Order: sequence, then C-alpha cells, then structure tokens
Amino acid sequence: MAGRRAGVADLRGPGFLSSDPTELKAALGREARALGFDCIGVTQPGTIEAAGKHFLEFIASGGHGDMDWLAAQPERRVDPRGLWADVRSVIMLGVNYGPDSDPLSILAQRTRAAISVYAQGDDYHDLIKKRLKALARWLVATAPSDVKVFVDTAAVMEKPLAQAAHLGWQGKHTNLVSREFGSWLFLGAIYTTLELPRDGAEIDHCGSCRACLDICPTAAFPAPYKLDARRCISYLTIENKGPIPHDFRKAIGNRIYGCDDCLAACPWNKFAQEGREAKLAARDELRAPGLAELARLDDAAFRALFTKSPVKRIGRDRFLRNVLIAIGNSGEAALAEEARRLLHDASPLVRGAAVWALGQLVSREEFAASRTNAIAGERDESVREEWRAAS
Repeated sequence: MAGRRAGVADLRGPGFLSSDPTELKAALGREARALGFDCIGVTQPGTIEAAGKHFLEFIASGGHGDMDWLAAQPERRVDPRGLWADVRSVIMLGVNYGPDSDPLSILAQRTRAAISVYAQGDDYHDLIKKRLKALARWLVATAPSDVKVFVDTAAVMEKPLAQAAHLGWQGKHTNLVSREFGSWLFLGAIYTTLELPRDGAEIDHCGSCRACLDICPTAAFPAPYKLDARRCISYLTIENKGPIPHDFRKAIGNRIYGCDDCLAACPWNKFAQEGREAKLAARDELRAPGLAELARLDDAAFRALFTKSPVKRIGRDRFLRNVLIAIGNSGEAALAEEARRLLHDASPLVRGAAVWALGQLVSREEFAASRTNAIAGERDESVREEWRAAS
C-alpha cells in the first residue's frame, strides 16, 4: 500500500541545517533510542540490487502465492528510487520484540492456541508508525528536508535495506537476524532527501547452521534463503483466504495465527537483549487462549478480543477456520462438540473446517452416520467436498 494509508506518511518542515552530517546522524541515533527504537542504521538507494533480482525470481516462481500486492509494480520495490525518485538516504530502524519465554512451548498444549509472538500485543504497525513519525518530525525540524515513513505496508524491501544499513542480515529463513536481537526485530524505514553518512552492510553470520530450515513443519524452504510462501504456516493462516490445503492441516498443529518456529530456532536469539518496551508486551489473554473459548466467538466478540491486534485483520471467519484446524489436531474428543456446533455456521469457510475437525475427533461410524444427510442439506459445494473427502 502507498500514499497515506497505514504505515506511510509525508512530513515536511523548515528547521535548520546541521553543519556536520556526522553530528546530525549521531543526534538522530540518540533521538531514535529516546523514542524507543533499539537500533538504527543508514544506507542509500542502489544498495539492494542483488536482493531485487532475487525478489523478481521469487515472484516469477509463484512463491508469493495469492499475495498479488507483492507482484504489483515490482520496480517500486527493487530500488527505493522506484517508490520515490528524490530519496537520497534510507534510515532503517528496529524495535526488539523478543518473547520473554519459549514461544514453542505452547505447541505441546494441544487444547490451547498458539498465536505468533508479534501478534500477542497491540498491532506493531500502529506502534512503530507513531515512533517513526515523531523521529521524522524531529529530523525535519533539525535539518531542512523532505521525508517519507514506512512500516511494512508499502513497496519497501525492509530486510535487504536493513542488512545494507548494518542492522542485521537475512538469514536462511529469509528473515532478518541481528547479533543483538536474534530474529526478533520489527522494522521501519524513513526515506529522506538528506545526504547522511552511510553504514556498511552487515555480513551473513549463519555459517553452516540449518536450525531454522530443519524445524519448519511444512518444509516451506526449498533451499537456504528461499521461501515458498504457499507452504508457510504464516501464509496459510493469515494471507490465505480459502480453506487450508489438506496436505498442511496436520502440520499446522495448534498454530492459529502465524508460526514462530523458524524464528525461535535461531541460535542468535540467545544474545537478544532483555527488557522490551512495555507497549510491546503480550496480552495475557492472547498468550495461550483455550480453543473451546475461541471457537465460541461471534463477530462482535472476536472484534472485542482482538481490538488493536493484527489478528483482527483476518476477520472472524478465517480465524475460526484456523481454530477448527487446531481443534481437529487436538486429539481432545470433548472439542468435537465445538466442531458439531460450527457445522451450522453461516460461513462456508467455517463449516468446511468444522467438517474436517469433526472427522479427526469422532469415530468413522459416527462421522459416516451424519455424512449423507449433511451433504444433501449443504448449499456450498466446497463444504460438500469436505464431507466427501473426510475419513
């Protein structure tokens, strides 16, 4: 997305010119940390040509799945000047969101829901955008310039730019890895017309490690540094608008929104600093909510529970689809009642997932006894197909 939507803003102001760009950059770093950023670096347009080439190859392979917005106007992504011709420096900033406990321990609690660490608190887009805008206002008040700020919603290749600005490197899981914060950094960018001193690019420190590749439940990495989003649990539970493909349902386990496995496996996480900003802390009610309670959410209750949360963006129907896949994987017969009730939901997406969940939790005889009448009374062909396919 571009323009003034979500994470993008234009800020202009007069201010006064610092006579020493090095002093200005140092002051910028101090101001950034005072606003709650944990790291900052500067690069320039034209530093991510190799990453741009890889991105175009990724799009050509179809690895982006249904994320058509990634493929739209690729020239705006592969070089910052494609998005804004006047940009002279790119300021990259990071905020540590490392968890305060093992994010994978929830996977053993099969009747509870695993929500990705980044989505357990308030939406980071809003939190980071406010800080970026404040820093940008300080910058234009200090040195005459035009600026634009971005938080993960415009045609900006944040991770390659962050590597070029020395914040970290893109690991084999394709996410940014920092020697200070491991794989847990939110990124934001400020494009400016100022000429600021550049930082040198960070080098790759992954070595022979394959931890992030080997832990992936759905084998979403066809090779190191390459992701097939169509196999990624984050894509399947968030970006995917239709039914979860059958081949991946068992592997999803109780992950109902995103997946932290490849991030949590990174050995560089042991160097992550403690003491995150309180505003980025997880909400207690989202750390390990019960599947039964989540399955009973109507639209109003869903919106209330996930107020200010990124989870809210996928909507109640997709969310319940994910919850039902987790219910089917729970092995808990008592949860079959939740699946039975949702067989009559208004959403075909929810009904289809409920069919699969019920088929995982009850005997073949009990399931077969319901199938014929259910198929005859079902209006949606995709749901009828779920009844036919379920064992």
